[in-house]
Amino acid sequence: MALLDRTARSWLLSELVAGMALTLKTMFKPPVTLNYPYEKGPLSPRFRGEHALRRYPNGEERCIACKLCEAVCPALAITIEAEPREDGSRRTTRYDIDMTKCIYCGFCQEACPVDAIVEGPNFEFAVETREELFYDKERLLANGDRWEPQLAKNLELDAPYR
Repeated sequence: MALLDRTARSWLLSELVAGMALTLKTMFKPPVTLNYPYEKGPLSPRFRGEHALRRYPNGEERCIACKLCEAVCPALAITIEAEPREDGSRRTTRYDIDMTKCIYCGFCQEACPVDAIVEGPNFEFAVETREELFYDKERLLANGDRWEPQLAKNLELDAPYR
């Protein structure tokens, strides 16, 4: 019986017909590939990309120099120096991230009590030299200014899960 079944399938070309039917069925559907540099797929609000330091709406930087992000970083990629201001508050004088060490775990973002350090939506930050991956406070603040609307939206979407 198995021999008869196998012979009938080989003479009737049922596998070939099934493959052609699948081809015809998918031929008229729109393509699912993206033309990458010009089209980009959606990113999750929890995506971990390039780091950024955020500011309050009045322009003051959010970081209060609690150094929790530095303490929780498993790769020891964050370096913070702080000093008190005239009004008694503490602010950072130096905030450096060595992106060559960073493992994009997101612990720094989770540890921050004021959402000052975040990992933004930018994943296209290829550089030519290693020194360009040493981010200082000015570069991190510039990233935050550039991506602030998207960062605020991502934090709002992630808020129910925190």
